[in-house]
Amino acid sequence: MKRIYTLLFFAFVISSPSCNTVKQLFSADDATGAIKELLSFGTQYGGDLLSKKNALSKENILQSILPGDAGKILSTLETLGLSSEVSRFSSTLTTVAEKSAEKSVPIFLQGIKNMGFKDAVGIVKKGGTSATDYLRSSIGDTLRRAITPSINSGLEEYKLVSQWNNLVGPAKIFLGDKLNLDLGNLLSGVVANMMFNKIAEKEMAIRSKAAERKTVLLQKVFGQVLNKVSNGNQVINNMPN
Repeated sequence: MKRIYTLLFFAFVISSPSCNTVKQLFSADDATGAIKELLSFGTQYGGDLLSKKNALSKENILQSILPGDAGKILSTLETLGLSSEVSRFSSTLTTVAEKSAEKSVPIFLQGIKNMGFKDAVGIVKKGGTSATDYLRSSIGDTLRRAITPSINSGLEEYKLVSQWNNLVGPAKIFLGDKLNLDLGNLLSGVVANMMFNKIAEKEMAIRSKAAERKTVLLQKVFGQVLNKVSNGNQVINNMPN
């Protein structure tokens, strides 16, 4: 009889709404799956956003591909009478960047699918944009190289490489050798970086807003915070949404 009362007491404590130490468990596999889902949602979000017409400004694109003081370089090009050429070039380059962002989504998703997360639980616990940071540092260079052929194809379609060389060639007389002529490599870096930034935005939203957690796994893992590790399982306490 004493054993029965003891069991009933613990059942009452665990089910009591006033108890703030209700504990649940999630595994490292749960954490890994949730991180991959988070990054996949972020990639789709970034691709959808950046591929929209006029999503990227000409000014941002130019500042991203021009080293150092972009204003000084643009001023030099204007002094050389190349203002209209710069405007036409940047408008077309923006179109290529938008199309490339859309085409990069499957590449990002495959990269995420192939990732192994040794520190998945730690990423969940660390918070912030740690999942995006891990993706960027672990396979960022690989993803950038993977989207370069798509970008080069767009540059070739619009004959932008020759335009770029015509623009920066004269400017190098005044600005030296710091101007990079490899437009495909520059733009692939820009698109990849923009995608990572959008993934980071989505990560922050999923971590901080319950409405952004669209799957059971995201709700299970990111709706709770890691408390301690016990026997290979992650013991977590409920946290308010």
